[in-house]
Amino acid sequence: MSAIVLDGLRKDYGSVNVIRRVDLSIASGEFVVLVGPSGCGKSTLLRMIAGLEEISGGQLSIGGRAVGHLPPAERNIAMVFQDYALYPHMSVEENMGFGLKMRDADKDGIDAKVKGAAGILKIEPFLDRRPAQLSGGQRQRVAMGRAIVREPDAFLFDEPLSNLDAALRVEMRLEIARLHRRMKATTVYVTHDQTEAMTLADRIVVMNGGHMEQVGPPLELYHRPKTLFVARFIGSPTMNTLDCGAPIVGPGALRLRLPQREIQLPLALASPAPERLTLGIRPEDLRLSSLEEAWFTGELAMVERLGSQTFGYLEAGGERPITVEFPRDSSVQVGERLSVAGDPARAHLFDSATGQRVEATAMATV
Repeated sequence: MSAIVLDGLRKDYGSVNVIRRVDLSIASGEFVVLVGPSGCGKSTLLRMIAGLEEISGGQLSIGGRAVGHLPPAERNIAMVFQDYALYPHMSVEENMGFGLKMRDADKDGIDAKVKGAAGILKIEPFLDRRPAQLSGGQRQRVAMGRAIVREPDAFLFDEPLSNLDAALRVEMRLEIARLHRRMKATTVYVTHDQTEAMTLADRIVVMNGGHMEQVGPPLELYHRPKTLFVARFIGSPTMNTLDCGAPIVGPGALRLRLPQREIQLPLALASPAPERLTLGIRPEDLRLSSLEEAWFTGELAMVERLGSQTFGYLEAGGERPITVEFPRDSSVQVGERLSVAGDPARAHLFDSATGQRVEATAMATV
């Protein structure tokens, strides 16, 4: 497999700049996931790598070879789409081998590669069937098999699991993870589903408005988001964020104004401090507390009992309810009035104006 390097990659549609100078190096064998909301540019970026969109500026190389000027067929990549794109009149075996046949590959070689890929994906019993005779998950396996037999330099996936139901998505995530471990293939994978991103990726690229908001391992993005956008996008339920106005820096503590009260955190900010701070705290970093030590107090508007987790939504005077994760066997009820406090060591601070993370150091005393 081969490394992929994006150097200042840009895409313009007339005067509209859709992709804004993307610099990204993907190591050989690495699994990189592009994630972000609809319209963020992730699929456009993938299509530029594939050659399905022209590059307006910058350089693209695969395996050390500049390919930005080459048509898709000459880039030696394989792409798996959301809609499978199988030929309905062909059998599974014919679909998987069609690309090799069009390249005038040897028939015995095609048969061997198709059977090898079918074995990897556990679809040998379906080789004589037509796509209409297969389930959605089986069709997606065929589409993946068609990509495998080409032995490409890189695999590109464009939201391949979007058409599957929840159970099949879990199953296919496992199949894709196994496939990557087995083949050690350089992979670029586009999704809007952060669960797919967190479970599959070596590194995640969070896209926002055509630029890269943050790049890093999944847990790094979760625990140390560099911007408010990433903090709010990564995590389900999302991080609680509250604009606290101007911070009050006192001896031994940072004071922040929350909707109901002022709290003190044993943190020191680098100078100069931002004019306004936004506090972020994840649901699992809040706990039931006394009224005196509470950060938030309010009525429980809704409870989600998911079996392994229980989430509550607390109306606490802000624009949005505060999401709290309770013990899974918690007996909290809708309408109950509760007080919760956060873990200061798990608090995230952001500049309200720029959205950038603000670093803080722990103080020995409050």
